[in-house]
Amino acid sequence: MTATDGNGADFITVGAGDDARQIAIALQPAAAGNALAHFVWLGGYRSDMTGTKAIELAALAARLGTTCVRFDYSGHGASGGAFVDGTISRWLEEALAVIDHAAKTLGTRRMVLVGSSMGGWIALRAIADLARRKDIAVTGLVLIAPAPDFTSELIEPNLTEAERTALAERGQFEEPTPYGPDPNIYTRKLIEDGRDNRVLTGVIETGCPVHILQGMADPDVPYGHAVRLMEHLSGDDVVLTMIRDGDHRLSRPQDIAKILEAAEALARAQ
Repeated sequence: MTATDGNGADFITVGAGDDARQIAIALQPAAAGNALAHFVWLGGYRSDMTGTKAIELAALAARLGTTCVRFDYSGHGASGGAFVDGTISRWLEEALAVIDHAAKTLGTRRMVLVGSSMGGWIALRAIADLARRKDIAVTGLVLIAPAPDFTSELIEPNLTEAERTALAERGQFEEPTPYGPDPNIYTRKLIEDGRDNRVLTGVIETGCPVHILQGMADPDVPYGHAVRLMEHLSGDDVVLTMIRDGDHRLSRPQDIAKILEAAEALARAQ
């Protein structure tokens, strides 16, 4: 089911009954006759489709004449649903629903997934699902400061006793963040679901070229995490670009330029 609000934003319904939520999407169609792969933006934890990198990717798509698909996970941006209900499985379901909707609406079958931080984890989970199907082809992955398995690899090992107690007693804990006035919220259901969605457990087969961009000054996802991910992508054509002074956001003009260069190269690849 698709709906449109008064501002022209599109929404699709994902889930049924009490689990139904309205997911906001932005579909930017391709120019007539354009054969380039299109872009699907997969944002990070608590980010939305109006962020700098997402908007710059849409602008690149417009210059190339190809399609760009952006959306907000439930509990993020313009989408419905409560943030605290979010899990990797839930957000993955929404990403796949958006991909299917774009394919049906715009007829786009070849895509480059561009995942930022948690979006990199969602991208790796999505490509595993899409590989079992034959109707959509992922021709490339751009992973920006990717954070696969961040709940089990980066959060759980560093929990304080107070945070463990809060998870056990309240089902969540809060953590200050430099990216906004509101703290990050991590729930027990997110962490438990994260264990079921791990990808750093063996060889990751994407079947397409992968370009990872990672800041070496990233305080949230250590650059060693990107190196480890590259080792798990042992069967793929992988490029790892380390940006010595890059932070987690990688939103400076020079960072954006590198991201767009990688995305364009993969969109043009045959």
